[in-house]
Amino acid sequence: MANGLSHKALARKHRPRSFAEVATQEHVSETLRRAVASDRVGHAYLFCGPRGVGKTTLARVLAMALNCPDRREDGEPCGTCESCARIWGGHTALDVVEIDAASNRGVDDARDLRERAMYAPSGEGKSKVYIVDEAHMLTREAWNALLKILEEPPPRVIFVFATTEPQKIQQMAAPILSRCQRFDFRRIGVPDIVAQLTRVLEEEGAGAPPDALRLIARKADGGMRDALSLLDQVLSLTGGEVDIDSVRRVLGLVEDERYLELLDILQTGRHGEVFGLVQRLVDEGYDLVEFYHGLLDVFRLLLRLRLSPDADVDVQDDVRKELTERAGAFAPGDLVRMLTAAADLESQGSLRRSPNPRLPIEMLLLRISYLDRTVSLEELIGALGGAPEPAGGAGRQTATRGEPTSTPTAATAARATSEPAPVAPSTDAVAPKATTAPAPVAPSADVKEAWTRWLDSASGVPKGLSAFLRSSHVVERGDGKLIVSPLPGPAIERLSDRSVILEIVEGLSPYLGRRPDVVVEAGEAASEGAPRVTQEEVRSDTMKALFRQEPRLERAVEELDLELMD
Repeated sequence: MANGLSHKALARKHRPRSFAEVATQEHVSETLRRAVASDRVGHAYLFCGPRGVGKTTLARVLAMALNCPDRREDGEPCGTCESCARIWGGHTALDVVEIDAASNRGVDDARDLRERAMYAPSGEGKSKVYIVDEAHMLTREAWNALLKILEEPPPRVIFVFATTEPQKIQQMAAPILSRCQRFDFRRIGVPDIVAQLTRVLEEEGAGAPPDALRLIARKADGGMRDALSLLDQVLSLTGGEVDIDSVRRVLGLVEDERYLELLDILQTGRHGEVFGLVQRLVDEGYDLVEFYHGLLDVFRLLLRLRLSPDADVDVQDDVRKELTERAGAFAPGDLVRMLTAAADLESQGSLRRSPNPRLPIEMLLLRISYLDRTVSLEELIGALGGAPEPAGGAGRQTATRGEPTSTPTAATAARATSEPAPVAPSTDAVAPKATTAPAPVAPSADVKEAWTRWLDSASGVPKGLSAFLRSSHVVERGDGKLIVSPLPGPAIERLSDRSVILEIVEGLSPYLGRRPDVVVEAGEAASEGAPRVTQEEVRSDTMKALFRQEPRLERAVEELDLELMD
């Protein structure tokens, strides 16, 4: 029992004792070490960053270095003298005071701190260091009470404020920031955490495979203290040896096989099996919120492997192979939608608000399983006959679940609003659609008849000019030129374009049986004998042409009493 009570947590036992030992925060530790060595230490520091990345540790190391009698010339504390040992262990020291702002946040606490700071250090060459943890918890009145002493601090007095939420200090006491040297601490990367855990295990006389340590490092989310605490839990379970299974049991992580099983369900469209999968997770005691966070990682890995099969991802080789195979069964766009749907569950807060996360997670998985029934806008327009196939019939290439489907018809597209049609599977090449030759056109000797038949066919008619060409007067002169006389309006400018005239020539030629020499004339230049056409006649002819193109329009005009606007 005595040995059990005397155990010291790894996070405390292996806390750094010098600036050099603090992992990943060299931009802070090196600056502070040089400041100590050159006697350029500031009177107030603000340490910002996530929890467990070394803010309080570096504050203690700074206090050790300032009060160490055996400090090295480069600014490093010895770490072994009585002063260093007391400060490093967090014990009471005359010249170093640690304050938890979460429980000492009021104005009276700040005034007491200000009065204590006025006393000189206990010995010559020493410094009084006040470490205020969770500084964002101080009230506005407390910050105001400290403002004056931060502006004109007593000699040899240093304040170190540590916080995870500097934005709250910015909102509540912005003048404080200009009176402190601010250092932003980074999250510690997975490789650095794994390296530190390996060193700790060597000192503890234990071992662990790298894959198991990577699981702990990823779970720690950039915090070294959390990683050491998790390692302590695993060692307590196993008695000294760490393996992947024990790490999963302690962390409550879901096995990779469960995610692979889920991907198979999504790939094959077996929607009903989602409930069975979630039920097994619940029966076996897994945390569904932990399963959800693992699901986000899996979808992200799938997308990376789909876009870059050779990407360097932090996953076991056998799991990478399985994920790569399944990634090929999904289109990148589908994976983006799946990842977005999963991320929305957390961003909307529905998972945190729910006392039972089972229902929102089941609904999320069902939504994702039905994503294979989406259809692209291009396919829908094509099914309705609004957009022709690209040349060669090369359609959108996607990789989806299920058997290949035929080109959607107008009937299936019409059902898209109630039950979207499946997206066609990806193919390396799509066979070109069979084309039929256009029916031959019987030429006519009558110019006006040929002109009307051409406009009715809408074959090769310049876009937007059909109504103007119908209201134009067309006559063939004795010299063989075909004179087109449109009414005054915006068509005159477009019909003066040579490329538009060439379109008219090409479109009209089959109906005349020859290539006409088309000349556009307007106003006084129009050929003699051209009848005057009134504005009402133009409107009437235009409406008739529109009615021929869309019969339902005539009924709408009659029932709603619509008019054609210029």
